[in-house]
Amino acid sequence: MKYLRILFVLALLIPTLAIQAQEDGSSDETDNTLRGQFEELERKSGNYRANGIRYEVIKLSDLYETKNNIFDSLDTANKTIKDLSSTISANNAEIEDLNNKLQETTNNLNAVTEEKDSISFFGAMISKGTYNFILWSIIFGLLLLLLFFIYRFRNSNFLTQQAKSALADLEEEYQNHRRRALEREQKISRQLQDELNKQKK
Repeated sequence: MKYLRILFVLALLIPTLAIQAQEDGSSDETDNTLRGQFEELERKSGNYRANGIRYEVIKLSDLYETKNNIFDSLDTANKTIKDLSSTISANNAEIEDLNNKLQETTNNLNAVTEEKDSISFFGAMISKGTYNFILWSIIFGLLLLLLFFIYRFRNSNFLTQQAKSALADLEEEYQNHRRRALEREQKISRQLQDELNKQKK
């Protein structure tokens, strides 16, 4: 009865273990897979009836050999699972490390790009677009101031020229008035002298 249970458990494990055994099995003429071994075990087994119950007879050495092969396959499968698990863990750690390095490289690239696209202006980092706007605003403001001062200079120069011209006209008029006044005074002085001369006579 105990052997029948073992045989039943082994029969349930056959589909699962057959895949692994097929991968590891050789291509000899005899089927060395677990399925092949069970089929060989069934072929070699005999049967008999006693008290109306049918019994299967299996040679114990064949059963032990098949059992050992099953446990070897299980050990190989477990070892492969452990190896694959450790490989997956190592790969995950490497992926995590590469992701961290990628993030660091991305941050460095962003910092370099930002620094490349920025200019130090009075100790502060500003973008090139803002710098160009400030620079052209200053140039435009200075140009407006220059045009304003040129206008004021020309206006002042024009007013100065007008003032000089008016002063020259005024001086000329003053000189003419002075000359006429001097002539009138001389004329009056002569008339007075003539009158005085007449009075003396």
